Amino acid sequence: MGRAEPVGSPGTAVGLPGVGWALKATGKDARLRGLAAVNAATAWVSGSKGTVLRTVDGGASWNDVSPPGAVADGLELRDIEAFDARRAVALSIGEGGDSRVFRTEDGGVSWTETFRNPDPKAFYDCLTFFDPRHGLAMSDPVDGKFRILSTEDGGRSWQVLPNDGMPAALPGEAGFAASGQCLVSAGPRDVWLATGGGATARVLHSSDRGRNWRVAESTVPAGDPAKGVFGLAFRHGGYGAVGLAVGGDYRTGQASPQAAAVTSDAGRTWRTSDTPPPAYRSGVAWLPSQPHLRTAALAVGPTGTDVTLDGGRTWTPLSTGSFDTVSCPRSAGYADLGAVGAGGADGGSKAYAGCWAAGEKGRVGRLERSAGS
Repeated sequence: MGRAEPVGSPGTAVGLPGVGWALKATGKDARLRGLAAVNAATAWVSGSKGTVLRTVDGGASWNDVSPPGAVADGLELRDIEAFDARRAVALSIGEGGDSRVFRTEDGGVSWTETFRNPDPKAFYDCLTFFDPRHGLAMSDPVDGKFRILSTEDGGRSWQVLPNDGMPAALPGEAGFAASGQCLVSAGPRDVWLATGGGATARVLHSSDRGRNWRVAESTVPAGDPAKGVFGLAFRHGGYGAVGLAVGGDYRTGQASPQAAAVTSDAGRTWRTSDTPPPAYRSGVAWLPSQPHLRTAALAVGPTGTDVTLDGGRTWTPLSTGSFDTVSCPRSAGYADLGAVGAGGADGGSKAYAGCWAAGEKGRVGRLERSAGS
């Protein structure tokens, strides 16, 4: 079992009593901004120095399954999407040829580079999949519009989509490759793109897998290259999709009021959380839906983790440790992802909801119940 992450002051973690992050030693010092939670036992993380790590035993041990080409070129693998313990797709960021996609179907034993950006004006930030076959990646604006890359064969091949259905970008507008959550999907066709750096922080929504987009202003402050929406999470697709946006100012010591916003109409309109997180947050994830926790989510950043039980209206501190990204399985019951018990696949520790977090200096945590809870 991992070392417990200190929680906030007594009484602050009222939303999930007896629950917190249990740190899982990875033996690495890479900054891990990419994360894919498959379940309580299996997770993939990716980050600096071309690093990809995988666990299948709840974090008790980690396999270094980094793509050799990414390691050799020192790439920043800022996003990773995993379908199970064997299949994953990772994205490296950067200008021109530093933006690449790698794919494995044998648990990281071997990788295939399936895309290398040929355009020096493009800079890819994030990756998402609707299902194991259909996925998208997004680039910062090229010739005034965000660029969308599409796959229909599980990441084996990629094509740039036409941009006639993409609204014009604002001056200075871009995505933030901070947590792998500037492009997220829910359901079979809905996808959202988060922006910052421009006069306003906006959220773009497509209901046809990236062909046509609608844009709306969020309430997260912007107007500076360091400010905007850094992470999105949506519970489901469709007109009434409920979503969360987190962000702020990533610079150390800078205030980030209104660091979270919520939508109940698929991103057409946004409103500031009544009680937002106290500081900049880069990652956000819904907990798997349960009758008693249908509107629970986690937000993470360099100064801590916050939890909401009311769909993002109010956030409460959960812990003070630094994480960049957070991920929970999209749909699973606590009967499957709760306490595994002695001799279980994750070493008998009390995993909670299959949620994981990752960040600087190789830090990885799994959400767990404390002993006796």
